[in-house]
Amino acid sequence: MDQLSDWLLLSHVPGIGPATFGTLVQTFGSAAAVLSASREELRSAGLSSARLEGVLNPLHEGVERDLRWAEQPGHTILTRHDQAYPQRLREITHPPAVLYVNGNPSHLADPQLAIVGSRNPTPIGQETARTFAAYIASTGLIVTSGLALGIDAIGHQGALDAGGISIAVAGTGLDRIYPARHRKLAHRIVEQGAIVSEFPIGTAPRAEHFPRRNRIISGLSLGTLIVEATRRSGSLITARYAMEQGREIFAIPGSIHNPMARGCNKLIKEGAKLVEVGADILEELSSIIDLKPAAIPPPDTLEKNEAQDLDIEYTRLLNCVGYEPTSIDILIERSGLTVEEVSSMLLILELKGHAKCSSGGLYTRLTMVDINERIRD
Repeated sequence: MDQLSDWLLLSHVPGIGPATFGTLVQTFGSAAAVLSASREELRSAGLSSARLEGVLNPLHEGVERDLRWAEQPGHTILTRHDQAYPQRLREITHPPAVLYVNGNPSHLADPQLAIVGSRNPTPIGQETARTFAAYIASTGLIVTSGLALGIDAIGHQGALDAGGISIAVAGTGLDRIYPARHRKLAHRIVEQGAIVSEFPIGTAPRAEHFPRRNRIISGLSLGTLIVEATRRSGSLITARYAMEQGREIFAIPGSIHNPMARGCNKLIKEGAKLVEVGADILEELSSIIDLKPAAIPPPDTLEKNEAQDLDIEYTRLLNCVGYEPTSIDILIERSGLTVEEVSSMLLILELKGHAKCSSGGLYTRLTMVDINERIRD
C-alpha cells in the first residue's frame, strides 16, 4: 500500500502527466525515490519551479480519497508496475501511470476491438454500430469505447445485448458518470466488463481529458473501427492514436453526400482498411489472435428481403430512399408521386421497418435487422 500511495502522490502533483511521471521514475528508480529527492536533484531532473514545489510538498487529500474509493467492492487501482496492468497499454508512448478500474480488471488484458464514431449518428449508422458490435462480441472480442453519446454508447449496448463483454474508458474520475444519462449503461458495463480511467477520483469532465481518454481506448485495443465520423470528429483523434500505436484501423465507407461519412472516407484514403462486412475485421485480426467462429450471422447477412412484404409501388418508393437522410421533396422528385402518396407510403414503410424518420423529417433506408430482435427470437 505504501508503494501505491507513492504512485498516487506523485500522479496528483499538478503538471506531472504520464510523460513527466515516466521520466522521473526512470531517472530516480521509483516513485518513492522521486518524492524523497532533494530540491537540487529535482531541479537537475528538469522540473519547473511549480512542479518542483508540488513534489516537495505533495497533497495527501486526493490520495486519501483515491484509497477510500479503492476499498469498495469491485474497485481497483493499478500502477504501471503492477502485473495486472494491461501489456498492450504498457507498450504505447507515455502510458498512464495509474489506472482506476470499476469492474473486472482482468478484462483489460483480453483482446479488444474499439468501436467509436459520431455523437450524432444517422439511423443507418446506429444500426450498423449495433450489429457490428454484437457480431464482434460473439467472436470473443471485447468491445471497447468511450461511453459517449451516439456510436460509443450503441457499441457498448450492442456488445452487452449479445451477451458479450464491454469496456468503457472514462474522461472523468470513476466516482461520476459522464454523460449522466448513461448511468444505467455504465452499471451494465461494470457487471459484464469494466470502466477504466487514468483520472483521480473527483475529477470532473473537461475538454482536454477526452483526447487522453481516446489514446487509452486505442491503446487497449488490437484495432479501432470507426463507424461514422465527420472530418472534425473526435473519433479521428482515436484513429490517429491507433496509427501512432501501430494498431489496426478500420472504417466503414459512406455516401460522398453524407457529412457523417466524410471522416471515414478520409481515413480509407489515408490507408485505413475499408470494412463492408464483419469478416473484413476478422480476416485482418486473425493474423494476430485466434478468434472463435461468430455465434451470430455477420452484419452483411442480416439484410431484409424487401420483396417479401412489399408490393411493386412500395418497392419503387423504397428504392428512392437513400442510405443517407433523404427529404420528402427529393422523394417526390425521384418517384413522381404526389406529396400525399409519398407521406402515406412512407408511414407504411416505417411500420414495416424498411425506413426510419430522423430529425428534420428526413428518411433513411434501413437494410439490417435489429440485432436485439434476432436474439430475442
